[in-house]
Amino acid sequence: MGSISSAILICRVLGLEDPRSTGSQNPGTTNVLRVAGKLAAIATLLGDIAKGIIPILIAAELNAPPIVLALCGFCAFLGHLFPVYFDFRGGKGVATAMGVALALHWPAGLLVIGTWIGTIAMTRTASIAALVSWAAAPIYFNLTVPTALLSSYLPVIAAISLLLILSHRQNMLSLYRGNERSFDEGSPDNSNDDKKHH
Repeated sequence: MGSISSAILICRVLGLEDPRSTGSQNPGTTNVLRVAGKLAAIATLLGDIAKGIIPILIAAELNAPPIVLALCGFCAFLGHLFPVYFDFRGGKGVATAMGVALALHWPAGLLVIGTWIGTIAMTRTASIAALVSWAAAPIYFNLTVPTALLSSYLPVIAAISLLLILSHRQNMLSLYRGNERSFDEGSPDNSNDDKKHH
């Protein structure tokens, strides 16, 4: 389920160019927003969040222990990064990670999403929002998750946070150089410029 790419499938259904071949060449919400518009981006976002939630809900229905729930979420996240159906060329995992956080412990998940939204509002830059919110995610889980579940959830959330931050290493380099794109700069018309900055 993690390997199902919402961005690629939605762009195909809408008759749009493969997001891996345009813009930043990343099959994620931000690139779909820039090359296909808001509706396609919202559908991509919801699809990627859902694939982080659904495997955990299925495992919960099967009465799986907490560590299995966490590992199901981790595998969904890895599937997004390295999708087996799409030559292992995936996105950066922000939305799927949010779905995992929500499904494991919704108060911590809402804090992560709230931090992401607040940072987006202040910076208008998706990469900064991802880095800030997921740097804070292990702290939120540590503060809100019951002690009995913490040993199962926290290591997985910390691993997701580390991998997500590493997936943004090119963005961090662009931020350091001062040429990272904000939402306000991105559009289908300047997708060639976008490639240079990612």
